[in-house]
Amino acid sequence: MNPKHVALISAELNISMGQAENTMRLLAEGSTVPFISRYRKEQTGSLDEVQIGKVEDMGKRYQEVDDRRATIIKTITELGKLTPELEEKINSTWVLAELEDIYLPYKPKRKTRATQAIEKGLEPLAETLLLQQDGDIDEAAKAFINEQVASSEEALKGARDIIAERINENAELRDKLRKLFTHTAKFSSKVIEGKEADGVKYKDYFDFNEELTSIPSHRVLAILRAEAEGILFGNIAPDEEEAKEIVHRQFVTGTGPASQQVAKAADDAYKRLLRPSLENESRSSAKDKADTEAIEVFAENLRQLLLAAPLGPKAVIAVDPGYRTGCKTVALDNQGNLLAYDVMFPLEKNYKAQDAEQLLKSWVKKYDAAAIAVGNGTAGRETEEFIKKLDFEKKVNVFMVNESGASVYSASEVAREEFPDHDVTVRGAVSIGRRLIDPLAELVKIDPKAIGVGQYQHDVNQSHLKQSLDRVVVSCVNNVGVNLNTASKHLLAYISGLGPSLAENIVKYRKENGAFKNRQELKKVSRLGDKAFEQCAGFLRIEHGDNPLDNSAVHPERYKLVEAIAAKQQCSVEELMGKNDLRKQINIKDFITEEVGQVTLEDILKELAKPSRDPRDEIAIFEYAEGIKSMDDVKPGMVLPGVVTNITAFGAFVDIGVKQDGLVHISHLSNKFISNPNEAVKLNQKVTVTVLEIDIARKRISLSMKDNAPQAGNNNGGGHGGGGQRKERKPAKEEPLNDFQAKLLALKSKFK
Repeated sequence: MNPKHVALISAELNISMGQAENTMRLLAEGSTVPFISRYRKEQTGSLDEVQIGKVEDMGKRYQEVDDRRATIIKTITELGKLTPELEEKINSTWVLAELEDIYLPYKPKRKTRATQAIEKGLEPLAETLLLQQDGDIDEAAKAFINEQVASSEEALKGARDIIAERINENAELRDKLRKLFTHTAKFSSKVIEGKEADGVKYKDYFDFNEELTSIPSHRVLAILRAEAEGILFGNIAPDEEEAKEIVHRQFVTGTGPASQQVAKAADDAYKRLLRPSLENESRSSAKDKADTEAIEVFAENLRQLLLAAPLGPKAVIAVDPGYRTGCKTVALDNQGNLLAYDVMFPLEKNYKAQDAEQLLKSWVKKYDAAAIAVGNGTAGRETEEFIKKLDFEKKVNVFMVNESGASVYSASEVAREEFPDHDVTVRGAVSIGRRLIDPLAELVKIDPKAIGVGQYQHDVNQSHLKQSLDRVVVSCVNNVGVNLNTASKHLLAYISGLGPSLAENIVKYRKENGAFKNRQELKKVSRLGDKAFEQCAGFLRIEHGDNPLDNSAVHPERYKLVEAIAAKQQCSVEELMGKNDLRKQINIKDFITEEVGQVTLEDILKELAKPSRDPRDEIAIFEYAEGIKSMDDVKPGMVLPGVVTNITAFGAFVDIGVKQDGLVHISHLSNKFISNPNEAVKLNQKVTVTVLEIDIARKRISLSMKDNAPQAGNNNGGGHGGGGQRKERKPAKEEPLNDFQAKLLALKSKFK
């Protein structure tokens, strides 16, 4: 572990050196982020998963800088040009761009105008001009005329090329101009002539100009996408005169003929070398920032979707609706196993509708179904209405289920492995039903990118997107925990310390030996060693096992501690878990040791009070407004219930029961100013919206969630959805920096 990395991470994240060092050590030892955040709070100072993830990412970033630094030093040393001063300069920076600036003069070059001029022997003339002394430069240039240089003007031009390259390679100047680009550049775009019709969806950017410091991520990604499609030409640059003045100030020292030549070289250096290079850097930086913001939006949406309220282990009938091809219908038991499948035609005005009614009623009775899940795709609303009118002689709740990505699952290798004898239509209906029973268990089988809850997901860095989304899935799965005896290998694979191979071995062991009776039995699974057991055991649950703690989040390493607590209370562990008055009598301080502190003991007592409790919300019934089935039914001024289906940086999309989701722009999400839509809404939240505008031609619906939304027509929408309670986010408490951290941050100010 590099002590410099520890210090830098401590300063940048405003955490103590001990927190940074212990977290990095645990990560290096193979501990996972969920395990560290849950079971090593004393060592990390209770850092959460986000903070631990940042420590991990920054450690990798600083290691990349160190690796690049070593390569640069090695290369310059081999050239025989490494001086103590240069080495100190290289070792003092932790910014890759600065490292590359320092290395630029020594970097092996392809053939450039400057290298060609040097080959022609014009370097001494360039040196003479750079002195900017009085004298006849034409006479000086004539001395360099030869077979390769035809005239004094050609000699001066070559000398200027050499000077321009030196200016371009000056690290101090590049740093000044980089700051100018960072703080004052504007991102502009123009439509390419003749592409107006093809790029009508980018009309807002046909003549666009915005400060680079304030342009939101979705606009950056939109312009870059339009550029890739050949619709727009984008440009990032500060004021050109201001930039040239910075270059002149550093390199032009007089007004004579030699200085005029240097000034020409300076202008050429900026236009031909510096500006394109720094614009590319700015583009890359803007893209990275936009990617980061878009990925954060996607990740938060995915988290909310994965942690959506489950129906729980109940028998379900699932319907994948359709008109012409009918509704693919399946019956599932309380574990999501397929019991029966058929195709019904409830929307046809003949005997087939009666057959559909008979099928559903018989299945509800035969399989004791507690609910019916209907996909929200084509014909979903109509199918839902048909089912809700039926009398099942008992309470059967009907739920509309988001089916995004179900078709991806249906055609996947995972689905073929689960249902080799059934086609994609059956698999899709099964997926819809399982999403109702347990959204998390089903959605982990689908590539998160296929779920469609982000913005510009195909434009962002795909490697970073995958890493972020995988981290979210891991976090959600471990936060909820899984039943060791019923979880699929796909769900188990996301448990801390396991992965696909060990997950498959667990399922194989389960098939060969029956249900696990206790967590210790995990050690009998092939290739599941002590480290893997340490990482995974606390996140795996065993119902009705040998030890009641096995159905809790208490880690096996703390079982003896719990037994000691129970013994002090003169009761069994089971009694301690079941009786609140016994737990209230416990004095935590009696059990604090060097290894186990108050934070861990408090976590254990909380878990004993609610062992195996699912942290997700309880599922709620929701109904769309009657009579609203298509955009033609929607009128300005209507107040309608809806469900949030997607959240982006510029607002939230809400399903109001028609085929096209409506957009609540960020400015209409709340009566107060908000900078992040997640401050106002969550995915799958039930909300009430007011219709502002309908554009049927462009398939756009504008909505508002403001209490005082303008009423453009009669309020004849009918119906209200539960708005849901939302907690205001409290700003993170900022701890003061110590002197050492402040100095480090000052040294790293160029990061900002």
